[in-house]
Amino acid sequence: MIKSGGFNRTIKLGISISDVILYHLSFVISFYLRYGLRPTFNYSAYQSALPYIMIAFIFINIFSGIYVLYNKRIIDTFSTTLISQIMMSVVIMAMTFFGRWFAFPRTIVLINLIVSTIILFAWRTLILEIYIRNAGTSKVMIVGNEEQSRETLLNFKTSRNRQYKVDAVAVDNYFNNIKKNIDNIDVFYLLDIETLEERKILTYLTRMNKRIFIGTDFGNILRTNNRIMNIDDESLIAVAKFEISPENDTIKRMMDVIVSLLMIIFTAPLMLFTVLAIKLTSRGPVLYKQVRVTKDQKEFEIYKFRSMRIDAEDLSGPVLAQAKDPRITPIGNYLRSLRIDELPQLFNVLKGDMSLIGPRPERPFFVDQFQEQNPYYYLRHTVRAGITGYAQVYGKYSSDFNSKLRFDLLYIKNYSLVMDLQILFQTVKILFDKVSSQGVDEELPTEKIYEDVRILK
Repeated sequence: MIKSGGFNRTIKLGISISDVILYHLSFVISFYLRYGLRPTFNYSAYQSALPYIMIAFIFINIFSGIYVLYNKRIIDTFSTTLISQIMMSVVIMAMTFFGRWFAFPRTIVLINLIVSTIILFAWRTLILEIYIRNAGTSKVMIVGNEEQSRETLLNFKTSRNRQYKVDAVAVDNYFNNIKKNIDNIDVFYLLDIETLEERKILTYLTRMNKRIFIGTDFGNILRTNNRIMNIDDESLIAVAKFEISPENDTIKRMMDVIVSLLMIIFTAPLMLFTVLAIKLTSRGPVLYKQVRVTKDQKEFEIYKFRSMRIDAEDLSGPVLAQAKDPRITPIGNYLRSLRIDELPQLFNVLKGDMSLIGPRPERPFFVDQFQEQNPYYYLRHTVRAGITGYAQVYGKYSSDFNSKLRFDLLYIKNYSLVMDLQILFQTVKILFDKVSSQGVDEELPTEKIYEDVRILK
């Protein structure tokens, strides 16, 4: 059985090598479809660019999350394959221009976009099916109080993940219930348990060689990505602050400016079309400005293409977005689902109010509410707010603020430039995920949540 963490490194390496071979084969097929026989002059330009193309191909694959299989469906495989191949087509166009490989036929790039997407999608679907069959289903026991367990169970029930199935929930007598079920449970998911009992449970599960998941409460987040120090005979852990170092922040800011400028140029025709569409379909201004909160609790005006009626909150006052929100205009639904309404925020990034990647900025009205409910909420304002973020890529739009906060704090605590690149590459995939663009919605009925699950007391 393949356990979580995915295929081992040897198998992943084999898959990536196969990907490179199949991508090269797709070019050979594209040349054959275009010219019948391999043209020496044009094909030699491809051969010259081949090493650089394959390096870019591997780079884009890794940062697009193609080799992370444990949480994928076939639609995810298709979307990540298509997106990565579109990116590759753009990169090859730029590469052949700046590398002065002018003999490289542009029609081949377009033909290869179709051929490589079909070949790689078929191959990766086969790999995904093999992975799912070999991984099987692991039985999970959630261990924690009733309120926390309910939220975690709901997440499992609504998850796309087929590898983990909750078999039991222990809401009391934790250690005894774990001991009684040690032989028929594969994974024990520990929530916020009293320290002494948690230590006893961890010791027992470690001795029994069982897999352990732990929740992302503040204490556990605080313990991630810290530095080990040695002072004379004593080893200790220096807890890292919730901040981005000045050096990394400078690099992050440079990347923000360069990428946002390029994106403004690239999306200018789309933004112009959006301006016309809004003007023709509803009355009111094209841009929607609203006060939000960013780094150091600083307030700023965020720019968005207007997707709601101009009188949306006249009677209701500030409210969070809802699924099937009646305040949204017909064209606004498309703008939101494709994230086009967020494009003017590229100008916020240029101004320095926002970053490309970071916690999504909230309105002061909600910030005040959330800070009263959660004493750690202020920590998300130690970095600039972002157009997209860790919560947007890996969470759901409909998650409550506490769930999003945990994602945000994990991002800040574990920040790296590589992490930013991964989020940036994977943001595009959520355009294909309807769930990620919905507002807050109603949860499952209680009887559905606890269906086929044993409650242990």
